[in-house]
Amino acid sequence: MNALGPSLAPYIRSSRTLRKWVKPVATWYADLMGYRRMGLKYDDLQVEEHDEVQRALGRLTPREAYDRAYRIKIASHRSVLHKPLPKEEWLNPAEDTRYLQPHVVDVIKENEERAAWDSMTVQRK
Repeated sequence: MNALGPSLAPYIRSSRTLRKWVKPVATWYADLMGYRRMGLKYDDLQVEEHDEVQRALGRLTPREAYDRAYRIKIASHRSVLHKPLPKEEWLNPAEDTRYLQPHVVDVIKENEERAAWDSMTVQRK
């Protein structure tokens, strides 16, 4: 189990039958959440208070950080207006890529490695 918790995703991806059943439900649920109507990507919804996410945000390129801030600013403005973006400006599912998750996973792996090295005991022969 990793720090993010157990995941059934690898098992579902490996089974064509499960993937065929789960994919439409996942697509429907992502559309139901409505974040794409506001112009946000899934990783824009990450809780920033976690140390791992904070460190991962620091690893974004300046362009990625700017784009993220812009999307959040536009979504906040549209939320105050109680109106989603016009339909032609909605984010397509193909554009909803995980740009932050690889950095978060790297930070978690580094933390685990650091903890392993810090707790190592040396025994003399």
